[in-house]
Amino acid sequence: MNADIRLRIFKQLAKKFPNPTTELIYHSPFELLVAVILSAQATDVSVNKATGPLFKVANSPAAFNQLGVIGLKNYIKSIGLYNAKAENIIKTCTILLQQHQGRVPRSREALENLPGVGRKTANVILNTAFDELTIAVDTHVFRVSNRTRVAQGKTVLEVEKRLMRVVPKAFLRNAHHLLIRHGRYTCTARKPKCNDCVIAPECEFKDKKSYLGVGNTHQFPATS
Repeated sequence: MNADIRLRIFKQLAKKFPNPTTELIYHSPFELLVAVILSAQATDVSVNKATGPLFKVANSPAAFNQLGVIGLKNYIKSIGLYNAKAENIIKTCTILLQQHQGRVPRSREALENLPGVGRKTANVILNTAFDELTIAVDTHVFRVSNRTRVAQGKTVLEVEKRLMRVVPKAFLRNAHHLLIRHGRYTCTARKPKCNDCVIAPECEFKDKKSYLGVGNTHQFPATS
């Protein structure tokens, strides 16, 4: 895939999703951090249902520490792995208070030193809360990047580094949000909706024609 095709892909995705951002509901970097930790192996919808009531009673590291692990579990027990997540969040709150004046740090190293925070979560925080040019590769981004051949890689880190090199600069800020939305609603894992795909003509998915129904009007360029 060449640069011109990638540019057309991101232009089309940006037209479909003109204001892309996370679907997690938050009002501060700290709330976003909590929500992203909770979102591991959980849907954004389930996280939002839990954090709505939670953030009304606690929305700062100090308030979370007062709530404690047991109190936090009562709010997030509908979310998978809630026991481990509650432990990690309270530990994170303690570190934020002791080492960062209760604020979410803006460096990757500091973020990845927080319990429950890995590279993907750090990228989300840096990008969404602090407008850094980072790309968080989740299952949707990994699938779409490889399937379309926008950025192929065998590992999450390979795909992230490739995306950082090949995504047109004008779209780098929102790239992972665009790819997540596309993967969540169109380029789904089991049955991609190629008939409704705005980037179908550019996409290099080798099996895409098998997902196109009768009446399809897409015109496809030759691909290798």
